[in-house]
Amino acid sequence: MTERANGAPEAVATPRIGVLAMQGDFAEHVHHLRAVGADAFEVRTLADLERCEGLVIPGGESTTIARLLLAFDLMEPLRDRIRDGLPVWGTCAGAILLARDVPGLDRPPIGAMDIGIERNAFGRQIDSFEADLDITGIEGGPLRAVFIRAPAITRVGPGVEVMARLEDGTVVACREGDRWATAFHPELTPDARLHALFARAVVQRRAQGVRA
Repeated sequence: MTERANGAPEAVATPRIGVLAMQGDFAEHVHHLRAVGADAFEVRTLADLERCEGLVIPGGESTTIARLLLAFDLMEPLRDRIRDGLPVWGTCAGAILLARDVPGLDRPPIGAMDIGIERNAFGRQIDSFEADLDITGIEGGPLRAVFIRAPAITRVGPGVEVMARLEDGTVVACREGDRWATAFHPELTPDARLHALFARAVVQRRAQGVRA
């Protein structure tokens, strides 16, 4: 395993990782994933989704992304792929959509993770902040996390592993098997270690025989 200029370990075996590109900061995720060696591409159609060995659902507006998934007939195919074992990572709005319990969302979420989440838990855009997080599986010191109109993970089911908390104990990152949720925006800093970790998880899932 080699290292790239940003200090992130290079992913191996070139996993095909899509980034849902209907709304939000998908381009930054594509950039980070390519920086760690993944074959990263934007996902807007069913054909795009079928190419994925892993999928990132980016930050943005959770209600808008939910509406667009329904409008483009991607909600049920996406749920089916996740049930079949597709590794998926939701950041900020993406984490909201992956949660099973989301008060106030005007469309049904994807609901793939046994977690509850509170939207805009830290206030408005003016209340955005950054924090250094120790994240399970990340070596090399804390990761700087950017929180913008961020949610908080308020409940985790018995099969969910907490990956990171704020100093006050608020859960801001967790995973349930190959399903990940982070309340912050890892794509908005140069640090690609979390993207490298997800890419390696996708490669490991491939080795176990997930449908590509």
